[in-house]
Amino acid sequence: MRDAPGEAERREWQELADRIEQARTRYYVKDAPTLSDAEYDELFARLVALEQRFPQLQTGDSPTQTVGGVNSEMFDPVRHPARMLSLDNVFDLDELQAWAARIERDLKALPPLLCEVKIDGLAVDLVYRDGRLESLATRGDGVTGEDVTGNARFVSAIPDRLRPEPGGPTIPQLLEVRGEVYFPVDQFNALNNEMLALGRSPFANPRNAGAGTLRQRVDRRQAELSRARAAGSTAERIARLEADLRRAVGSLGRLRLIVHGIGVADGFSPLTQSAAYAGFASWGLPTGSHYRVCRDLSEVEQYVAEFDRERHSLEFDIDGVVVKVDELALQDRLGSTSRAPRWAIAFKYPPEVVRTRLLDIRVSVGRTGRVTPYAVMESVRVSGTKVDRATLHNAGEVKRKGLLIGDIVFLRKAGEIIPEVIGPVVEERTGPEREFVMPTHCPSCGTELAPEHADDADIRCPNARRCPAQLVERLLHVGSRGAMDVEGLGIKAAQALLDDGIVRDEGDVFSLRAEELARSEFFTRKVASADSGVAAETRVLNETTVRLLDQTDRARERPLWRVLVALSIRHVGPTAARALAGRFASMEGICRASVGELSDIAGVGPVIAVAVVEWCGVDWHRSVVERWAQAGVRMSEDRPEGPGTLAGLTVVVTGTLPGYTRDSAKEALIGQGAKVAGSVSRRTDFVFAGDNPGSKLDRASELGVSVLGPDGFAVLLESGPEAARELVR
Repeated sequence: MRDAPGEAERREWQELADRIEQARTRYYVKDAPTLSDAEYDELFARLVALEQRFPQLQTGDSPTQTVGGVNSEMFDPVRHPARMLSLDNVFDLDELQAWAARIERDLKALPPLLCEVKIDGLAVDLVYRDGRLESLATRGDGVTGEDVTGNARFVSAIPDRLRPEPGGPTIPQLLEVRGEVYFPVDQFNALNNEMLALGRSPFANPRNAGAGTLRQRVDRRQAELSRARAAGSTAERIARLEADLRRAVGSLGRLRLIVHGIGVADGFSPLTQSAAYAGFASWGLPTGSHYRVCRDLSEVEQYVAEFDRERHSLEFDIDGVVVKVDELALQDRLGSTSRAPRWAIAFKYPPEVVRTRLLDIRVSVGRTGRVTPYAVMESVRVSGTKVDRATLHNAGEVKRKGLLIGDIVFLRKAGEIIPEVIGPVVEERTGPEREFVMPTHCPSCGTELAPEHADDADIRCPNARRCPAQLVERLLHVGSRGAMDVEGLGIKAAQALLDDGIVRDEGDVFSLRAEELARSEFFTRKVASADSGVAAETRVLNETTVRLLDQTDRARERPLWRVLVALSIRHVGPTAARALAGRFASMEGICRASVGELSDIAGVGPVIAVAVVEWCGVDWHRSVVERWAQAGVRMSEDRPEGPGTLAGLTVVVTGTLPGYTRDSAKEALIGQGAKVAGSVSRRTDFVFAGDNPGSKLDRASELGVSVLGPDGFAVLLESGPEAARELVR
């Protein structure tokens, strides 16, 4: 019998799960990843290994059981006709051979395998009805994606209508295909040059460029231009809006698409994946030219080696090869896990490694005071981009890697996202290299640095209230998409607000006034004016500032959980914030709660509970909350505190319920006092089973737990548990 996990293992599992979910949000929602593919894969592998060792830790909400990706609030949600899964990864030939051996064992023989390059782009789902494009959506969480159909007409690579070839297969009445939207390498480089010329930040890689471009709100730009024309705005403003619209449409026109999968097809029944591709091509859908059907594993390995050599000669960036069982009937027979098909695998290429010189090691200060060293290097080109900075995490990591300032170092751009210093080339040392010494005082405010706890690897600046670096980072965080989502509150705006004395700290953000901003050069622009016949110049708010004020006003109505995230409470991310808001329904209730009360909430636990209590105990933190409340920021949910009609019930949600996201379903239950658990046990009162319910439904049947469908969910919320029990399956 396997050992039960202890507190250390449970804590490790939670930390890994939180980091993976945060990385998914940065990658899929913000198009601004903070982890490389290799680092993400390492975290994921650690989580898999931990769950294999302690199966009790695995829940249906574990990242190992769900498809990566969530939806932002920018676009309407659209449900995929068939679920979009992710892919499991292998990183060397031994792992590839092990995957092939499992296929051979299950099928009694290894069937022909289709190999295709793995394009580093944005996964999309296209639905055609009667040959016409009905929807274009991002993958999202695999069940529901973002509806970006409005932008499809600007992407020439996406056919608006399918056209059959004479003698070819008939176009299905309903056809759902999956593909990858990407930027060709040359178009990506041209786009980044234009971004730099406009004074904007370049995209990190083609994947983020493609994602950011496809997820533009062109319709809003068009509407803004129409309003400006109707209102008789200045020629300068109209010209600027026209140029912005042209850039958006032009960048969409540079995108390309390759179709590589099939979801639903009524009336189209190819025998193999490769035959499906031939059918797609006959209707005008773009398919890859590099796929190949291999007869055995040796041919697969040859394909993998070939494109490892040729990867930089392709028109698009790739990060590996996808291997699939070609016969569709065998794909169905092998099936899928909750997150990935068993009949396909992604072989990920190792990250590239180059050598460069470590010129210096400096430190940065984050919004919670953490002081992080980073490497400053001679600029070097790796994975198609120039790199001269890389994080070093903490002083212990610098020492562990044996780095000296002046070293020649090995640098890899792991996963082609985040550069990483692997270690020094010791043989290249000539004598003048020197050790890095972690500063004893904050480089931003001069306060003495110290670890928060004796065994903490990080050191922090304790001057949280006045440290300029922390103030800027916290202001920036308030405006981030994951917090209050205030467009216009970027790094330069945050710095200007502080430098010009417009705000003291984040507590003043929602009290911004136009007349205060008008005194700052950053937030204004010069316009010609005539006073008493004398030509003169005056300053008026620029368009970005007008948008900032509008967005700040809108942000006051954000839900309580976003307010909690925006306050920069240590360890409180979206998951914990939703749980806290759902349980207490007000900021006042949260700050009155004890560590014990907070710890009992699913998704919170003792570490976060202590952090919340400590944060609420600081007077200037309470001042921030008070100033936000006075400025009209919502500090409570629209439901009463105290026990609800479902108090005392433990429920589990599995699958997708119509009209609800996973989070909104949980919030609705928690709002009525129910405890929402991640796994089914004998203490579970109800299991709500929507579409694609997974193993939780089987577990409920084994234990005799009451199971309700979507109708029962609505009845429970509206009429209570007794009425719901009458609908139990």
